[in-house]
Amino acid sequence: DDRKVNVWALGKPNALMSLTGHSSPVECVTFDSQEEVIVAGSTSGTIKLWDLDQAKSIRTLVGHRSDCLSVDFHPYGAFFASGSLDTNLKVWDIRRKACIQTYKGHGQGITSIRFSPDGKWVVSGGEDGMVKLWDLTAGKLLFEYQHEGPVTSLDLHPSELLLASGGMDRCVRFVDLEELRVLGSTPMDGSGAGVSKTMFSDDGRGVLSVSGDFVKVWSHEPQVQLLDTTEAQWGHLD
Repeated sequence: DDRKVNVWALGKPNALMSLTGHSSPVECVTFDSQEEVIVAGSTSGTIKLWDLDQAKSIRTLVGHRSDCLSVDFHPYGAFFASGSLDTNLKVWDIRRKACIQTYKGHGQGITSIRFSPDGKWVVSGGEDGMVKLWDLTAGKLLFEYQHEGPVTSLDLHPSELLLASGGMDRCVRFVDLEELRVLGSTPMDGSGAGVSKTMFSDDGRGVLSVSGDFVKVWSHEPQVQLLDTTEAQWGHLD
C-alpha cells in the first residue's frame, strides 16, 4: 500500500532499491526474461515500467479502467500482457508505448495470466472461474474450461504443451494444450483452503501447489498423484 516496488536480494536484510512513481497501491509485479526491466500494475489500472540498471521509470501506460491484477512478459520481444478487474486482457508493445490487442470474454476480473514458453499463446484465469487460451497470431479464443471458483494461479510446463491451473475450488487442473482437453484434477484440498499458487518444477516433472500452510508436490503422468506434503507455517516465519 506504500505504492512502491522494492527489489530484494535473497539473504539480504535490506532492499536493493525502491522504485517509486505509482500514485495508488501496487497489485502485481514481474521481471522480464533478462531481469533488466520490471513492470507493475496498480489499483488505479495504471501500469509502470522501470529500468533496473538506472533504477528509474521508463514507461507509464494507461488503458485499464480498474485494478490491474496480473502482468506477464512475453518470452521474446518487447511485449507484455496485463489482466484487470475490468475483465480485459491487454497486450502491450513497450517500444510503441501502446496496447496492441485487447481480449474480451471474462465475466469477472482477470486474476492471473501467463504466456506460453513459445510465445504463441497467452492464458488468462478469472474470478468467474474461467481459464481461457488465446491465440496471439489469430487474435482469437482457442479453448476454455472452468473451475468451480475463482482462478488464482496459472503455470505452463517448460517444454511440453501442458497447463496447470489452481483455484479457490481447492483443485489443480491439468490441461493438454496440444489436444485442447482437460487431463485431470487433484482431489479437493482437505484443509479447506483454496489453491493460492501453482507452478511446475524447473524440469517439468512435478507440480507444486500451495493451499493455506501446506505445500504439495504432484505428478501429472501417467496420472495425477500426490508425491509429498510439507507444512510451511507461513504465518510463523521469523
